[in-house]
Amino acid sequence: MTDRISTVTKALLSLSVFFACATLSAALALFTGWPVAILSGIVGFISVQQIAAGFARRRDKRTVARELAHLRKSHLEFETALHETRVRLSDLGGLIEERTSTQSKKIVAELKVLETLMRDFAGKISRTAAAVPAPAQKAQRGPASAYLNTLGEKGELLETIRSSLEENRVDLYLQPIVSLPQRKLRYYEALSRLRAGNGDVIMPAQYMQVAGAAGLMSVVDNLLLFRCVQIVRRLTQKNRDIGIFCNISGETLADKEFFPQFIDYMQANRDLAGQIIFEFSQDAVLQAGIEGEKNLTSLATMGFALSMDHVETLKLDFLRLKAIGFRHLKVRSGTLTRGMTGAGAYVAAEDFKKLLTRHGLNLIAERVEDEKTVVQLLDYAVDYAQGYLFGEPRAVREDSLKPISALEPAAILPFKKAG
Repeated sequence: MTDRISTVTKALLSLSVFFACATLSAALALFTGWPVAILSGIVGFISVQQIAAGFARRRDKRTVARELAHLRKSHLEFETALHETRVRLSDLGGLIEERTSTQSKKIVAELKVLETLMRDFAGKISRTAAAVPAPAQKAQRGPASAYLNTLGEKGELLETIRSSLEENRVDLYLQPIVSLPQRKLRYYEALSRLRAGNGDVIMPAQYMQVAGAAGLMSVVDNLLLFRCVQIVRRLTQKNRDIGIFCNISGETLADKEFFPQFIDYMQANRDLAGQIIFEFSQDAVLQAGIEGEKNLTSLATMGFALSMDHVETLKLDFLRLKAIGFRHLKVRSGTLTRGMTGAGAYVAAEDFKKLLTRHGLNLIAERVEDEKTVVQLLDYAVDYAQGYLFGEPRAVREDSLKPISALEPAAILPFKKAG
């Protein structure tokens, strides 16, 4: 379109020059005659056209020069930007490699520390197991026979626990915790399971009492902790918004040998404070004492949030819990939906969430197994829920606990179902 306008403009200009020259020729003819006048008009027309063409060429040259200068400048800017991009990509590649190498070294170091601690604990495990009476022969009848049989079963279970720990047959299971009403995955709870030599899974309800009495729960918690750290490092490569609840037993909290090491280890891993939440039972917290509360506060001071589960009574000092560092409270869904009868709560179920919010605590309803319960929980403004309705605990694949550099991105998910 622009070219057509330029052509028309040139034609009109030429026509104007032509008429001007013709007019001058007609005027000149009155004095010199027509032949001289016509020749003069032709010469004048051609001269003017040549002069106009010269100006046009100069204008075109200036235009072309400006365009070339602009192209050179654009090319230079492009080359500069390309060089800067290459430098940034090189720096980014180096940074990614450095971080990956650092994380891999961390995990390898963690595994070496774990191996050392397990050797230290092996003597303790063996001494404890040796102190338990050998399994008694099953007697035929009578109360005394039943008592001896019970001792035998405990001895067998303790031996199974001992061998599971010494042979590192401690599996990590993860169960999702979701937000309501969207049911978006927000956290996982890490759970430990022991495996007997024949592959049978030993649940916490089976082994905790015997292991706790034998002073072995710190060994289980130690393994769980290391694996939680490894899994969190894997998860945070994909999504830093997801955290993991890591259960710590009351026996471990009171263990003067283990807990200082635990504090030192978490101090070295403070970068995970936003992703690991340490969970303790209500009974463990209430019996923690001064030293136990100091240990809990130490974790909170490092930035780790605390959670309380196995809640039997809601008659709690919420201000004190907040001061210690608790940020989450898990309550059975049945306790909430039954109006909290017998739980000793200061308020009704529909006001309980507001009470916790005022004290900086998140409410998590656990053991949610049906849709009817979800509807009731929404009436109480519950933000988070956990239970088989949203996902059962699933075992983490063993290869997801290897150093990061040896893993594929999807190594952690999906999980194996519990056996």
